[in-house]
Formats: sequence, C-alpha cells, structure tokens
Amino acid sequence: QVQLVESGGGLVQAGGSLRLSCAASGRDFSTNSMAWFRQVPGKDRDFVAAMRITRNGGRVTDYRDSVMGRFTISRDNANYTLYLQMTSLRPEDTAVYYCAAARDFPATNNPLEYDDWGQGPQVTVSS
Repeated sequence: QVQLVESGGGLVQAGGSLRLSCAASGRDFSTNSMAWFRQVPGKDRDFVAAMRITRNGGRVTDYRDSVMGRFTISRDNANYTLYLQMTSLRPEDTAVYYCAAARDFPATNNPLEYDDWGQGPQVTVSS
C-alpha cells in the first residue's frame, strides 16, 4: 500500500493557476502508475490526467480532453511526489481533486484500476 498526501488546493479566480502536489510514501514510487481524478457532489469521479507505466516498461501520459493544454501532470521520482499544474482555470474545473496510485498496470483511465487514494483537496474557481 502507498500513502498519498495532497496539498495545494484552494480558491482562485477564473483564468488563474494552481499547483497540486501529492506526496507518496510506502512502496517504490517510480514503478507506480499515478493519476489525478476529480469529483463534484452527486457525480462520478472523473479522470483528469495520468502517467501510466505499461507492462513492457513504457510510459504513457494522458489527459482528459477538456484540460488538454491547460493542465500538466509531472512527477519527481527522487522525492516521491506527483504534481498537477493547472492554468487558465475555469469555473467548471471546480471539484475535489484526488491523487491515485495503481499497484498493477492500468490499461485505462478508469478509477477502478487505481488502488490507493489521497484525501482530496478542494479546488474552487470563481467566475
């Protein structure tokens, strides 16, 4: 199991920027697929961005269409930290954001393929 502790959420005006951090501890961070998801009350948890590791050792970076070009996922394996840099934020980006880690090799961006989750900081974008 890996423990995930997030930071960096808050309130920002539309067009602004925020950076979320996710500090991991436990098993070897560099071998885990990592992702960010978000959720608003009453709705399913949605995929935002991922850095997946494939069974043959390949690495895949993926984004949901609505954040492409605005959000950037990155990881610092030496410091066991995952980041999500969010720019040009929109009110529709308002949600609780979750960092997630997968113990296996997720083939999709389905949250069911991820095993360990952070606590989920709130991100609120005002218009």
